Amino acid sequence: MNQRFFIAILPPDAIQTEVIQIQNYFRDRYTNNKAATKSPPHITLIAPFDLSSDRLEPLQIELEKFAKTRSHFAINLSGFAAFAPRVIYLNVAPNPILQSMYSDLTSTLTKNIDLADPYAHRPFVPHMTISSLNMIDRFFNEAWAELRDRQIYFEFEAIALTLLAHDQQKWNIHANFSFRA
Repeated sequence: MNQRFFIAILPPDAIQTEVIQIQNYFRDRYTNNKAATKSPPHITLIAPFDLSSDRLEPLQIELEKFAKTRSHFAINLSGFAAFAPRVIYLNVAPNPILQSMYSDLTSTLTKNIDLADPYAHRPFVPHMTISSLNMIDRFFNEAWAELRDRQIYFEFEAIALTLLAHDQQKWNIHANFSFRA
């Protein structure tokens, strides 16, 4: 049986709470679309993929080994950006460690367990989604006008990879794989 998973970095709970408040405000004001709130706020490393139950343990073993090769590192979220006219997000400031981690993780998973990033053909643009799924143009434009110049800044220490699983309703944390301290 297959299940949907994705791999991400989650910020600390205090930042998640603030991001959820922003997501809820924009959902209620502009879209009534709950897609962005069906998972904890996160930075996606490997987009959603289907995995059979017999491949879950090898994936977890590989993620555990990979995480142990990495140290904690700082991530800065600075301002808002957009994939117009679909998505508004918190921008992740350029981060060579995160870029390298993404490249190394995709390579490791492809080579060791034949799991490819379904969006590897696109550039990796780390971000934290605020509102998504093809907002009506008028609403996107209104929301973007409200956010584009708004100042917002969060900094946190990335301490783990997180494997999230879909339960047919929402995304839940399946397992965390801690980076070495």
